[in-house]
Amino acid sequence: MAPVTVSVPTPELRDALRALSPGATILEWDMTGPSPAPEIDIVVPPYMSATSVLRQLVGVKVRLVQSQMVGFDGVREALPPGPIFANATSVHETSTAELTMALILASQRGIPEFVRASDEGRWAPRWHQSLADRTVLLVGYGGVARAIESRLSGFEVHVERLARTERMDESGIVYGFDSLHRLLPVSDVVVVVVPLTVATTGLIDDEFLSLMRDGALLVNVSRGRVADTDALVAHASAGRLRLALDVTDPEPLPDGHPLYAMTNVLISPHVGGRTSAMLPRMARLIAVQISRLQRGDSPLNVVLHD
Repeated sequence: MAPVTVSVPTPELRDALRALSPGATILEWDMTGPSPAPEIDIVVPPYMSATSVLRQLVGVKVRLVQSQMVGFDGVREALPPGPIFANATSVHETSTAELTMALILASQRGIPEFVRASDEGRWAPRWHQSLADRTVLLVGYGGVARAIESRLSGFEVHVERLARTERMDESGIVYGFDSLHRLLPVSDVVVVVVPLTVATTGLIDDEFLSLMRDGALLVNVSRGRVADTDALVAHASAGRLRLALDVTDPEPLPDGHPLYAMTNVLISPHVGGRTSAMLPRMARLIAVQISRLQRGDSPLNVVLHD
């Protein structure tokens, strides 16, 4: 098989990959300095790095850039000509779905309120929303949404799915985006899992939020710029809606931002993929990509190419 050279940004990923692909040459490069070699078959940028790090690839002969993220907004503009770009499909779906369920259950069952009362030394029982018997709308129906849907299956909910185009699958209809305004008013929990594109930037605006029913929960685990932050603040401060946000705009959300102080808003700091599952899954994906290049096969998860 042809030799393959790979650069990874951390010693932990280097060690995990060496155990899986002992025949490959594994270099450690966090992309803050010059490339360690003039030719690298697979470059793995740092997790959650800005797309600007891709400019470090100018003058380096690269076959594949293997991202550690699923989203790839802004990559086309930053990636030099030559390499193809693959995302991390199969790595983050499970952990992001876990966090989504945690945000939904915590918000529905009042967990933040109970934690605040416990911190103050108070016993404060009260009634809260169930998840059972609620309608959950998944806005966007890719791998993460399917993982969320799978985990919702045991909670006795009614799930509606919304994608770019309408289609049928084994579970029934997946509605097209032209049904969004019809489905928002009849949904109790709205989970947004769309990629960030020109079409989805600002999707969650005043009109979107105004269409949601009183007391409904909005969960955003996609990208911060999918939502208009001013609209979020206005609707949350009015108390009609509840929010659970793993992503914000700007990000990180500045200290003292009004969303932090609202008891009907639950914020996690963009940690959908930050679990113990990520490192071994990422190493396995890179190992598969190495094997495919060695065999002369096309890489998996290619989202951009010349």
